[in-house]
Parts: sequence; structure tokens; C-alpha cells
Amino acid sequence: MPEALWLDAYVLHRRSYRETSYLVDFFTLSGGRVSAVAKGVKNSKSDRKSLLQPFGPVRIQLSGKSELRNLNQIESGGPSHRLAGKALFCAMYLNELINRVMPAGLASEALFTHYQQALGLLSEQHQMEDVVLRQFEFALLEEMGLLPDWLNDAASDQPVQSDQWYIFVAEQGVMAAPAHIQRGRFPGQGLIDMTEGNWTQAARKTAKIITRQALHLLLGDKPLKSRELFR
Repeated sequence: MPEALWLDAYVLHRRSYRETSYLVDFFTLSGGRVSAVAKGVKNSKSDRKSLLQPFGPVRIQLSGKSELRNLNQIESGGPSHRLAGKALFCAMYLNELINRVMPAGLASEALFTHYQQALGLLSEQHQMEDVVLRQFEFALLEEMGLLPDWLNDAASDQPVQSDQWYIFVAEQGVMAAPAHIQRGRFPGQGLIDMTEGNWTQAARKTAKIITRQALHLLLGDKPLKSRELFR
């Protein structure tokens, strides 16, 4: 019998399943998003139950060939990230975003690394949580093949001008804003700053407008529960 494979993972979400079990969504390095049943742990005081918490790296062994797997083994993969307040809400948002957007079984080492880095930055409480979110959202959009060319007008194929206003059109890209549009527009300088990693206020506002519109294509009209925590 082949030796069981250990997967590096994080818990995205868990919920009660029947009387004694949990249904757990994992984000794994080599298997992407995976759902599994953790049997018989709901009312126990074992290490298995304590490890089924978000934001701490774990190593897991799964069995079964259906989309819903069985959790056979779990062990700690390192210390958990200490998150509180706004940083905690941000981390919860990342988890929900992965769960809603990533197709089951789609592995991405790059996105897994971005997720680890985002948790680390959020735990440092450096007061730029929104930038951490935008960088992860861009990584997710790139993984989904929806990251456009920021520095060229998709309609005219001309370079973005710092002194002009632009809008973002999903599945097309950045375009010059018509004169009658005020809502949802952003300055060309904000795009340039954002692309260069110069997180000015204009860049931060621009990035938020773009990611909201781009992610709506993947999320649809069903709101994210974690966004309510920021209000």
C-alpha cells in the first residue's frame, strides 16, 4: 500500500456536519481548495479539533476520491498568525474570497505563497491592510486569467496618461472615461502609481475600484459575508 500523502494546508472555513463531525474547507499547496469531513471531532478535546482553526499552517492526510474527502490525519505546520480587529476581518475576507472564487482542485503554488505572505503582513499590524488585500486580489485575478494591462487604454491602445481619467470595464480593461461619467472613474496617475507599487492614496482608491469590479465577474451578486464586518 503506498504511503499516504501529506498536504501543506490552511483551514478556510469549518461548519457542523451531522452530530459529531465538521465539514472543513482547506486551501492546500498541491491540491488547491479541498473540502473534507473531520469525523467525530466536534465534541472532543483532542488536538485535531484545536487545529481545525483558520490562519494556522497545518499538514493533513486525506482519503476518498469524491469531491468531499475524509480527513484522516492533521498536525501543526507551524505557529498560527495572531490576528485581531481589522486585520482579523481582512484575513476572514481572504478566506471567503478563496472559497468563493477558486475552483475546487485547482492548485496554485503562487497564490498559496501570496496567501501566506498576506497573513504574515496582516499579523504585523502595519496599518496598510487595504494594500495587502489589493495585492492578494490582483494575484487571484491573475490566477483566474482576468488581470488586464493597466498601462494601455483597451479601446485606443494608447498609453495611460497621468492627467486623464479612466474607468475599468470587466473582461476588457482600462478605458478613457467619457465626460459624463463621474462615479467609478480614477486618475491615470493612480494607475501608474499602483502599477509601480507606489501606494499613494490615488493608487489605493484606484486599486479598490478596479478589484471590486473585476471580482464581481467571479462573485456575482451574492454579497461576501466578511465585507459586512468592515461596516
